Amino acid sequence: MGFLSTFFGIFGFLVGSLIGIVLGFYLFIYAEPEHVEDPKGKALDKLDTTEMQDLMPEIPWWVKNPDYERVDWLNKFIHDMWPFIDKASHGTIRSIAEPIFADYIGMCKIESIEFEKISLGTLSPTIHGLKVYETNESELVMEPAIKWAGNPDILVTVKLASLRILIQLVDIQIEAAPRITLKPLVPTLPCFTNIVVSLMEKPQVDFGLKVLGGDIMSIPGLYRYVQETIKKQVSSLYLWPRFLEIPILDASTVAAKKPVGILHVRVVRAMKLLKMDLLGLSDPYVKLSLSGDRLPTKKTTIKKKTLYPEWNENFKLIVKEPQSQFLLIDVYDWDKVGAHDRLGMQVYPLKLLNANETKELTLDLLKSTDITDLHNKKQRGQIVLELRYAPFREDSASFSGPLDRFSRKASIIDTKSSNESYSGAGLLSVTVYGAEDVEGSRHNNPYALIIFRGEKRKSKMIRRTRDPAWNEEFQFTLDEPPVSEKIRVEVMSKRTRFGLQSKESLGYVEINLADVVNNGRMNEKYHLIDSKYGQIHVELRWKTVQVQLS
Repeated sequence: MGFLSTFFGIFGFLVGSLIGIVLGFYLFIYAEPEHVEDPKGKALDKLDTTEMQDLMPEIPWWVKNPDYERVDWLNKFIHDMWPFIDKASHGTIRSIAEPIFADYIGMCKIESIEFEKISLGTLSPTIHGLKVYETNESELVMEPAIKWAGNPDILVTVKLASLRILIQLVDIQIEAAPRITLKPLVPTLPCFTNIVVSLMEKPQVDFGLKVLGGDIMSIPGLYRYVQETIKKQVSSLYLWPRFLEIPILDASTVAAKKPVGILHVRVVRAMKLLKMDLLGLSDPYVKLSLSGDRLPTKKTTIKKKTLYPEWNENFKLIVKEPQSQFLLIDVYDWDKVGAHDRLGMQVYPLKLLNANETKELTLDLLKSTDITDLHNKKQRGQIVLELRYAPFREDSASFSGPLDRFSRKASIIDTKSSNESYSGAGLLSVTVYGAEDVEGSRHNNPYALIIFRGEKRKSKMIRRTRDPAWNEEFQFTLDEPPVSEKIRVEVMSKRTRFGLQSKESLGYVEINLADVVNNGRMNEKYHLIDSKYGQIHVELRWKTVQVQLS
């Protein structure tokens, strides 16, 4: 009897426990209260301190923070577009989720995972405020405060052995503060190449998950565990400074080519040139340029009355695509009256040059580059050149420290301890984006004037404006870094009609180039001297060529 009583006691405890768990689960998951009262509203002036604190998270950002703007028009747009976004997103959700599902097939006897239904519901997300940053970079940065209390209905079927399990996602709530950056801005629709998204804080995610009709998120302890797991997973992927980059356009096809090196050309001499004047002589000079380059051509001096000129003159040309560009060599006969006659020409591909290796060439001059032209067989003389391609250092455009991209940053000079740290030829690039609030006393037709080492470069003139946008780049090839030099950028205005005082200065700034050499790059807005409110936006870059070690 003692054994039987013990056995039935244990059996009764197990059966009773099982029945209690099942009954409790049913009552907890499926039972609904019979009497549900509608919430009673109160005026704000009748709420106590505790109730006001509970209400604060629901107040829109544009109310709490003056930096955020109200965007009701954008919410109206999203609301009207939501039914179409819902349908268009079905394919995207499937393409993202199905490869993930495929990784689980075969595990724990899972035979298949398929979508039965996908619907984002009828409630669209709401943007509670939008903050837009003004930066010095070629980009657009904004931070929307997004909330979505949606009613999606996403049904997934999991076939486990012979059992068919339905999993349903319902009643989702998301609160996130992403930073969305469109960069770089380009003159091709949609006018940016990438969308960069980063979360500024951990998102708040809440949702219902039904399995076989019961909401398992109501199980105590599971809800908090799932919440924390989602936050950790999303934060590890996209919480700032991590980001998600979505390519929109191919940057290589729309962005301007950047300089990658300098071609050093020494024009030594020419021999047996054509006779062009009555005395059987010529007045030759040489023009040099690179294919695909809009910069002015380089010219040698004119050698009078000779068919064997000696120049020994050096030139520097900026290279952007060494694998596809050609050096164009044209030899002309100078004439005092009329057009100058071309004595001959030749092209040389830069891909045949080794980096930092001087190559001496003797090239036959041709009438044209057309190999089928029978006149090319006529002897037009030869030209002797020395070529050396010097690529820029890969790290020459890097910063010594991070730049503040969202505010004007004071320039700090961090001079090197040794002048040897600055040694090496390089390229100084000056990009003048535009100016603001420039005003002349007689006219407003502004253009930018860049003065460096006595050389002057001018931008295009924009008529009748106080906020010109030039977006022009100027380049200077230098033998040594301009550590102790300054560059002057001046805004000028020019009268478009005849009259006295046709030119007028609207302000200027002098920039210490030691900062540029030290940092590799500076992108700042400067207050113009001799201007009441005027500012100018200038970007400077310094790139040093590689030095061949012996």
